[in-house]
Formats: sequence, C-alpha cells, structure tokens
Amino acid sequence: MASNNRTIAILTGGGDVPGLNPAIRAITIRALREGYRVIGIRRGWAGIVDYNRDAGADNSENVQELSEAIVNRAARTGGTFLHTSRTRPSHLPLARVPSHLSGYDQPLNDVTKDVLRNLEHIGVDALIPIGGDDTLSYGKRLHDEGVHVVAIPKTMDNDVYGTDYCIGFSTCVTRTIELTHRLRTSAGSHERFLVIEVFGRYAGFTALLPTMAGAADRCLIPECPTDLEQLTELMVYDHNRNPSKYSVVLVSEGAGLKAEEGMSFEGDETDMFGHRKLGGIGDKVADGLKEHSARYNNGRRIDVVSQRLGYLVRSGEPDALDSIVPMAFGNLALDLILKKEFGRLVSVHKGFYDSVPISSVTSEKKVVDISKYYNTDRLRPIYDFDGAPLFIMTSD
Repeated sequence: MASNNRTIAILTGGGDVPGLNPAIRAITIRALREGYRVIGIRRGWAGIVDYNRDAGADNSENVQELSEAIVNRAARTGGTFLHTSRTRPSHLPLARVPSHLSGYDQPLNDVTKDVLRNLEHIGVDALIPIGGDDTLSYGKRLHDEGVHVVAIPKTMDNDVYGTDYCIGFSTCVTRTIELTHRLRTSAGSHERFLVIEVFGRYAGFTALLPTMAGAADRCLIPECPTDLEQLTELMVYDHNRNPSKYSVVLVSEGAGLKAEEGMSFEGDETDMFGHRKLGGIGDKVADGLKEHSARYNNGRRIDVVSQRLGYLVRSGEPDALDSIVPMAFGNLALDLILKKEFGRLVSVHKGFYDSVPISSVTSEKKVVDISKYYNTDRLRPIYDFDGAPLFIMTSD
C-alpha cells in the first residue's frame, strides 16, 4: 500500500465530540495541497492494531484514503466519520489481539512493535492523533519510539494538560446551557430542585462555566467534595428567593460527597485505560436534597427533577467555536510537520495558538484552580476575570 508520495495518517480516539470532522477536513485539504497523501486510520488505535500486513489482506475496515470530496461531505457533521474506540495498544487484552498477530500470550499485551511495523507498511511519514490524554499518551509513546507525531487535543471536559482549549468543549458548554434552560420549565412548573449531571471525570470545567453563564445557581465539581447539608441549605435559599420557586445545581459526574469520601460513582467494568463508567452522583445528590430539604424549609420537603445530560451534549453538529478551532488546529499541525517539528501538541495558550511538547499530556492533570475560580462556601464560581484567559483556565 506504500506510495512514493509522503503520507500523513490521521486517527481519532476516545469519546466522540463535535469538531472532529472539521479537524480531519482541515488537515486533509491542507496536506493534499502540500503534496501529501492522506490516510485515515479507522476506529482510533484499533485500526492500526487490526491492520494486516499479509499480501492481499483486505484493510478497508482499518484504513481509508482521504480526498477533498470525502472530507468536505463530513465536515459539517458531528462525531467522527473515521470512527473511534478506546483501544490501548500497550495494554491489549489477549482476547482482543488480532488472530494474524503472533507471539502474544499474556493477559495484557504490548503490541507496539506491530503497530510500528504497520505504520511502516502503510508508509506513514507523519501521524496526527486527535484525542484526549489517554489517546495522546500513546501518541507520546510512539513519538518516543521514533514516529513523527503531531497531536491535536479534544475532550468534552477540556482536561488535556498543555492547552487552554480542547476540541468539543465549547459545544459541550453550549449544549449544557441550552438544555439546562429548557429543563427549567419543568422545575419551575412544579416548584422543584433541578439537579443536572454533566461531564467531568477529574475536572469541573463543564459544570463551572455554564454556572458562570447563569445556567445554574450552584455547581459541584470533582476538585472539591461537597457537604450535602451545606448544598441543601443553599439550594433551599435559592429556591425560596426565586419568584418561580425552583433552583438549579450542575453536578460533575466525578464530583464527590464529604459524607462518602473515597466512594466513587462508577460501574464495575473498565476500559483499556482503566477507567470505569461514571454515573449516579446526580441521583445521589437529588435523593439527599429531597431528604434534607424539610430541615431548611419550615418542615416542607421539596421534590427534585434529576437529569443526566450524557450524550446529548456530545452529539450533533459543532458550534461556531468547534468549527473554527479545529480548522486552526489542523493547519497548525501541518505547519509543524512542514517544519519537521515533531513530538508536539497544538494548543491554545492565554488566547493565542501555540504548541507544546507532547510530553505535556502526561506531565500532570489539568483541573479547576479552586482558589481562583470556585467559592467553596457558596458552591459557585468566583467571578474574577481581570487578566484571566478566555476560558478561565490555563496550563501554566
């Protein structure tokens, strides 16, 4: 399959977000015009794991040659037309090792040597993985192995260290604000609390920013365990001073409660990166609010509307920012490749496009600085913007 032309390969890994297809389009069109051949690796790292080097093997499910016509059709849509997965080639379960690969017999196998051979067989000169810290941490591994890697950050939670912005975050915040405002009508009609569980495993940006924008009265974030009695007292206060007699709290899926410190609202099954599926903290908070509300409301209990937004905020077409930033990131990636500056992560830093070493991805977690942006007594944002970056976060 190798060609005399220089070849750029693109893949998308981890969860889907709006803005991936615009990024693929930007890379492809620019690369084609620079004289490159462009290959899409399907299903994230899974496509390169499953690639078969045997003569005559059908790899149409693993790689796809990209053209301007193909990417133009997809660019206006959400998700990723290349598909995605949470495959981790360095920790591949034995049952997941392709039958055409030999020499692997451990419960978890590192198939990187075959990944490298597959990339060489395809003729990849530069690889652009688009993903969160899990996907990009393996991109760093390949860079360490000598692959020419330039990475692009994406995640709903905006928690990739080294960049102020990740593809998908703006659409997530936009959808959260929109859907929260829609749900207000039910909460107000019945004079209830409204508890909305949103994304955010380690970082609370997806709860904090919509609350800053007025979508909620309070927010719970992973960085600060919450006392349910404290929340209930505040929510009752908000409820009773609202002319429509309701109040709203946004709860990050990774938030915790002080009374149950160390407890995680997770399922038992893990993905290849060791992450368990989160969910349930919103319902726990809702039950606690209902149980304790009478104590702060003259003996009268307040009912609760509880809603998990989940895939509603990551589905559908990208908003304006997640159409523009992916275009810029794609072109920045090509600039780095043309300059032969590999091992980089394209980024936004204090409002300016930039790039950082890909090693930044694994250096530390990006979380909310609660001393600057979260009032732990009031369970709401601190509204101090003088000199702050656009999204009140930076990876300094």
